[in-house]
Amino acid sequence: MYKNHLSDFNEWKQKTHASEWLFFGKNLGKYLSLDETSLSNGELYTILTNKDAHGKKGAIVALVKGTKAEDVIKVIKMIDGSRRNMVKEVTVDMAANMNLIIKKCFPKAEIVTDRFHVQKLATEAVQEERIRLRWEVLEQENRLIGKSKKKDMVYSPEILSNGDTKRQLLARSRYLLFKHKTKWTPSQITRAELLFKRYPSIEKCYNLAQQLSNIYQTNTNKDVARLKLAHWYENVQKSGFKSFNTISKSLQIHHNSILNYFNNRSTNASAESFNAKIKEFRSQFRGVRDVKFFLFRLTKDHAQKLCVN
Repeated sequence: MYKNHLSDFNEWKQKTHASEWLFFGKNLGKYLSLDETSLSNGELYTILTNKDAHGKKGAIVALVKGTKAEDVIKVIKMIDGSRRNMVKEVTVDMAANMNLIIKKCFPKAEIVTDRFHVQKLATEAVQEERIRLRWEVLEQENRLIGKSKKKDMVYSPEILSNGDTKRQLLARSRYLLFKHKTKWTPSQITRAELLFKRYPSIEKCYNLAQQLSNIYQTNTNKDVARLKLAHWYENVQKSGFKSFNTISKSLQIHHNSILNYFNNRSTNASAESFNAKIKEFRSQFRGVRDVKFFLFRLTKDHAQKLCVN
């Protein structure tokens, strides 16, 4: 009843193409974010937002189904070229298609690789080492349990000073490895000491991740950051960790756009915040299966709340 009679859905100007793309060219600004978001049924959409809107009304510039660069470029180029040439900066993740979109649509804009995507790669590498060792401990425990059964004995794992077994130590250390040591609680400090003493490779990975984080947090000068990043690459190479060497190679490919962060310290935080609002909206309308109607509700009925002109 609401869809067909009470709302103006059937008169919506973007209805014919809404499931494929939405366009709000008047929302274009000089500082943009380009990101991916998931709408109904897990479908990915590429979303271009205006940072100057600060996550409020007028944030969305374009929303395009899928992640193919050619599809997104086609929609964004509906904006006059002279206006697109006024864009000074676009923040993105490290996906190649995102860089191509910016180069084709905003040739005069500076590309900035989002610092949080870079740091996420490093923290994932730390977790990868923790998980690898956890599987080793599980396998070792299974062998010891099997031997105990053959001898008709009950296996008793080693209990550490904080009450953890080795398996529990590796499992319960997950969250502390995401945090800087200055933010650890007393129990996390104890757990970290036990963890690093028994598994020094995790400590080395953690320190590498924190070194990268410190470059972002403590430097405002681009040239200083360039020098410290070069030292970090060298430390990674010496460490011998395959995952970190892979990350290092990826960062070197995006070296210039990573350093561009230090010009204005721009991030994709506004885009991520906007994505969170979309997910919240989506959770409220799980019964709406029509993608076009979902997007109509997103852009029309809740314009003030979800920041769309």
